[in-house]
Formats: sequence, C-alpha cells, structure tokens
Amino acid sequence: MIQDVKQLIDKHYNWLKDRTVLKALGEYCEITTPYIDRHNDYIQIYLKREGNGFILTDDSYTIDDLIQSGCSLDSPRRKQILQTTLNGFGVQLEKDALIVKANIDNFPLKKHNLIQAILAVNDMFYLATANIKSLFYEDVRNWLDISDVRYSERITFMGHSGYPRTFDFLISKSKNAPERIIKTINNPNRGSADRFVIEWLDTKDTRPDNSRAYAIINDFDRNVPGGVIEALENYNIKPILFNKQRLEVREELAA
Repeated sequence: MIQDVKQLIDKHYNWLKDRTVLKALGEYCEITTPYIDRHNDYIQIYLKREGNGFILTDDSYTIDDLIQSGCSLDSPRRKQILQTTLNGFGVQLEKDALIVKANIDNFPLKKHNLIQAILAVNDMFYLATANIKSLFYEDVRNWLDISDVRYSERITFMGHSGYPRTFDFLISKSKNAPERIIKTINNPNRGSADRFVIEWLDTKDTRPDNSRAYAIINDFDRNVPGGVIEALENYNIKPILFNKQRLEVREELAA
C-alpha cells in the first residue's frame, strides 16, 4: 500500500512540474501554476529577487478579485478571518498583496504556502452570499460540540512530501474507534475534492494505519456534484453531506 501511495505522490509531482509555466516580466518571473481559482483560471504568482532571497506575491489579484466580486473585507469579522487564514500559512499582507519571503532552501515550502493561502482566501467569496448567516466551519464546530465529539482544531501534520498539511478537526483515537481526521468543504467541486485527496494521500502514511479521513460537505441550498463524492470515496475518504447525513455519523464521530 505504501508503495502505491508513493507512486501516486510521484505522479502528482510530475503533474505539478509539467503544468507549471514560467514567463519573464521585467524584474519579475511570472509563475503560472496548475491550480485553479473559482473562475477556473490558473493561479499566477510572481517572483522577484531581493538580496540573497526572493519575494513571492500574487500582485494583489486575490483580494482585488474578492472586492470586485462583491465580497467586501471591511467588516471586523472578515478582517479577522482573512488575517487568521494568512497567519496559518505564514503569509503577509502588504496593502492588498499576499506576500512571502523565501530563500533557496525554503523556496518550495514558501511557494506551496502562498498558493494554499490564495486558494483559502479565494474561498472567502462565498461569505458574500446573502443567505450564509455563519461560516460553514463554525456550523460544523458547533454541531461537534452539541454532539459531545471530542476534537482538536486546525491540526497540522507534516506530509510525506515534507510539506505541512492542515486539517480542520482531529478526533483522537479511543478504545472504541481509531483516529479520525476531518476536512470541511464549503464549496464542493472537483477542485476542492482533489485538493483534499492530495492532502490525505500525502499525510496518510505518516499517521496510524487505521486512521480515517472524513470530508464534511456543505450541501445547504446546493447540489453536490456526483464527481465530488466519487473522487473522495475512491481514496477511502468518507464524504458526509452535512445537511442530509450528519445525524447518521454522530455516534461514529463521538465514539
């Protein structure tokens, strides 16, 4: 099984390398990544030398796009969410630009963290929807509380690749159940499912053999594409439609 996972990770590395495009733009190098945003556009970042290191930035695109799409970041709550998200990836905010500073040794990690921060901030667009009264993450956390589920929040594990992988909730093993790792998916699409699959594959062989992964999916007022469920199940990740199925797994998570 471990050898199969290693082969999958190697394929992911090759996919990432083959689909990364570089372009010189004056003192910057434009890096087009294979990751896509909610517009299905490839995410682009920009690199510039600074002394013995580098600066990597999104050139303000992510936040400018949120504002133009109607997701104002003026409220204290949204500012707090933004800052907490960036802190989790070690990314700085300068005016509206997302920035990391890197050197030759930590460049892969810093680049990875910037892209993950862009994807996470990009998802804040869904806070602009008028009928969302609270964050989906908070809804899940509140439900775990009232269901007497013991958990830790925002747990980071070092993946097999050497990159940190952050999950929303960790339910420790008990005498009745193994370790359970949970990721919430607010915007269910093939891209968000694929990201979780990659994170889980990279982490799985660093966790106990019987650890289980769960994806709690926001299915309020939306249809979840069948491909999302299939992609998760193909890698033994259990999908839970929060609106329709959460009661079915309450005892399983509380065990």
